[in-house]
Parts: sequence; structure tokens; C-alpha cells
Amino acid sequence: MLAIVRRLLLGLILLSGLLISPIFTSSSAIDEGIRIDVPADARVYIENKFGNVNAEAWDQKYVSVSAFLADSAAPRRSPILIDNRGKYLSISVFRAPTDPPTVVHLTVKVPNSSQLEVVTTDGRITLIDTPSKVSLKSTSGDIESIIRGSGNATISARAEKGSVRSLIPAVKSSDPHYLQARLGAGSSQLDAQTDSGQIVFTAAAVVAGAPQLTGANASRPAAGTPSSSSEGDQLDEGDVIRVDSQLVTVNMSVVDRSTNRGLAGLLQSDFKLFEDGEEQRIIQFESSSAPFDLVLLIDVSGSTKDKIKLIRDAALRFVNAARAADRIGIISFAGAPTVISTLTSDRDTLRERLNTIDTARGDTKLYDAALFAMNKFSNVSNKSRRTAIVLMSDGLDGTIPGISDQVGSQSTYRETLDQIREFDGVFYTLWLNTRYLAMSPRDTQPEAFDEAYDRMREMADAGGGSFYEVNRLEDLAGAYERVVSDLGTVYSLAYEPSNKKRDGKWRAIRIRVNRSNAIARGKRGYYAN
Repeated sequence: MLAIVRRLLLGLILLSGLLISPIFTSSSAIDEGIRIDVPADARVYIENKFGNVNAEAWDQKYVSVSAFLADSAAPRRSPILIDNRGKYLSISVFRAPTDPPTVVHLTVKVPNSSQLEVVTTDGRITLIDTPSKVSLKSTSGDIESIIRGSGNATISARAEKGSVRSLIPAVKSSDPHYLQARLGAGSSQLDAQTDSGQIVFTAAAVVAGAPQLTGANASRPAAGTPSSSSEGDQLDEGDVIRVDSQLVTVNMSVVDRSTNRGLAGLLQSDFKLFEDGEEQRIIQFESSSAPFDLVLLIDVSGSTKDKIKLIRDAALRFVNAARAADRIGIISFAGAPTVISTLTSDRDTLRERLNTIDTARGDTKLYDAALFAMNKFSNVSNKSRRTAIVLMSDGLDGTIPGISDQVGSQSTYRETLDQIREFDGVFYTLWLNTRYLAMSPRDTQPEAFDEAYDRMREMADAGGGSFYEVNRLEDLAGAYERVVSDLGTVYSLAYEPSNKKRDGKWRAIRIRVNRSNAIARGKRGYYAN
């Protein structure tokens, strides 16, 4: 058997204080992987830009991860990164620019109670059964969801340039690009998206061993299934793949100190990165031309009632100025956040959705809205792209002292600020000046406006973005366009810290750019939690 299929060996590893050892199953191919214990409601994020992902929901209380190479070009270092933060587990495949073009397929099993997200570029995604909540996203790869028995899920699927079809009798749609359906009580949530691939839903009988597919192409091996040597070799047992536990991403804009203008066209060799004074090895680099997922977070509380058309027009200017490759999502908020548009590159759809924005009821709950935006569009949702959130508000959350008769956010400002520091993206703030003269104790007091201003500035500083003052709503469109211009000079570097301790201490980050008068602006560090 070893002469035909050389198995991947994942050695004994100590990862963030968690002991991970090889897992052996009774399958004929001897599926070997690693075991990661997670809480019952864990969020599991899987990203593979360089191959397929085969996922399965099972009744075990841990996550099992295994991988194999689809060609013989073995990488010089581990291609797998695992970041375990308790309730959030990230599993990703990376390839440095100097690495050979190795294709790595992942097989991952997750607890039924977990929340799962899988992202690929052109790789195929196969899912057997559904955990409590699952999102499958691919740019051009196919997606197959195999549901055992009668199923119990609320299903949503979209393929704008591809196709969606169902081989399950209870799940039908007349639209070849869109499907919504419910199986059983619909308690699990399943969302599948691909731009140009095919999405197929199939049924499987509940039997011991591998599921028997109904309507599936049996001649096509599932992603992550060991193939014959003619299709690709796995690693020899002597080739131990190391699973790295931590990857720090730093986003920064680079500007000319003398002109304050952004610098584009820099290369990885132009940067040196230091953590606590010690130089680190950069293993991933995204140039300023790499696309973004941009999230507009727009305050539409009562104070904007007479200016809502100006707010819409300014946001339209942002959409028109953004690069064609950037996707944009829109959230408005007052007493609660409302998703106006999910992430899309369709500018016509965005313009149509922006015209629906109106003043909303309720007190300003800015911090709750900021946390909502980060949770929806950040660490789990958009690892395939860089992310930036652009917040427009006067900053007057009802929790600020000096604001009368308002119920503010349930989340505190400090909680929000800490989350912004941990946010794996860039956070911009546009402070809108709504100051007025307080005529009574029931009016917003001057010190509240000052505090709101200071907090909006601090949020941008913590998020590695820029802070913009907008003294008149008529100037808002220009501020949005400056943000777009600034985003065009943002570079992203990733490294594995040489200090592997997770001691909760602050780690200072310094970036040096090998260009005269160049200065990098971004987050100054992180807490090693």
C-alpha cells in the first residue's frame, strides 16, 4: 500500500499549549490527521487558495485535519497554518513567492455543533452533512453539498456566472443561478456561493462507512481523497509536515514623508519588519494593488434626517471611486445595524441598494454596530481578501456621558477598541461634525462632542487606518474619495513571530521601508493572546 499511496505524516506537535497527535481511522486509505479539541459552538474557518477542501460534519467533539500533496514538488516549509484561539479556529494553506507551485488538498472534519466557513479560489469544495451553520465560498471552483438522510437545513445558494442545481427531490428551484429551500425543520443554516463554478446538492443514504451518493459523479474523487500515483503523490513518511500555530498580519499604508502622498509599486524586498526590536521573516506579501473587501458602516440616526440625500450621494461617490476588483458591502445603523448590501462587485446593485438608505429609528449604538461589522465581514468571513471597514458617524454613542435621554450600545467602548486592535483588517473613521450649542441640560453637552471626536480618532489609530474630519456633510464625498486613494497604498505583510509564547503581553511592531522619505502607517503591535 505504501508503494502506491504514500501517506502524509503529521508528527507530534505542541500547539499553543494544546497537544496535537496523529489521528488514525479505519478507512482503507488510513486517513491520518491531527486532532484539535474545540468548544461546542466553535467557529472553524478553512481557507485553501491552492487546492480543494473536503469537509464533513460528524458527532465527535474535536476537529480532525489532514492533507496531501497533489504533485511531487514538496514545499521547503509547512504549507499549513493553524491558529487556535479557543472558540475561533483558523486552518489555512499558504505558499510563499519562493515556494514551488505545490497543490495541497485539505480534509477536515468538524463537530456538528460548530460554525464552519470554507473558502477557496478555484479549488473544489465538498461538504458531507451540515453543522449548525456553514458558509461555502469559492471564486471559480465547484461546490457539492452532500446531505445525509432527509436533512434538516435552511439552504441558500448563489452562482452569478455559474449554475445551481439540486438532485434532492425536496429541493427545487426554477432559477439556474439561485436557490432557497428548507429541509425538515431547517435548523441548520447552509449558504453556498461561487462566482463562476457549479453548485450541486445531492443526497446520501445513512449507512456505515462512506455515504452512498445519489446522482454524484462516482468517477470523480472527492477533494482530499488520496489518488493514485499517476494523479499525484503524497509526502513520504519521513517528510514530516509541521503545522504552524500563529500568523500575524500587518496592514500599513506607505506615504512620502515630505508630500504625505501614498507610495505604490513597492516590493516585498523593500520592507523589513521587527517585533520587539527583533527582525522577523516575512512569509506573505500583498502589494498595494491587491483587492479589498470594503465595508461602509454608515450612521443614519435621527441627526442625519435632513441630510440623508447627501449621505447617499457621498456613498455613491465612494462606490464609483473604488477599484473594479474591490468588493463592497454596506451597513447602516442607528438603534441596530442593517445590512443594506452584502459584499459584491456589482456596482449597479450597490447603487440600487444605496438608494434605499433612509434615516433609522433608535438611539445611536455605534459600538454595537462596529462589532457587528467586524464579526460579519472580518476574521471568519473574508480571509480570501484583505478587509477594510470605513465608519462614518458623529461618534455620539448613547453611552458617552453628557448625552441625555439615549440608550447606548450594550458593548462598551473599551470592548470595541480591543476588538478593533484584534481585527485582521484596516479600520477607517470619518468623524462628522454635528456640534450645536447646548441650551439646556437635556441637550448634548460640549464635552460629549469632544469625547466622541477623541474616540473616533482613537478607533482609527487602533485599527491601523486614518481619521478624517468632516465638518460639513457636503465634504463627506471628498473624504470618502480620500479613503479610496489611501487604500490604494496599503500593503499587507504576514510573519510567524520568533517569540512563540502566548503570554498576553504587548508586542511592538516596527516597519522599515527601504525608500528615502518613506514612512509606514499602521497598527503598532498586538497582544500575544
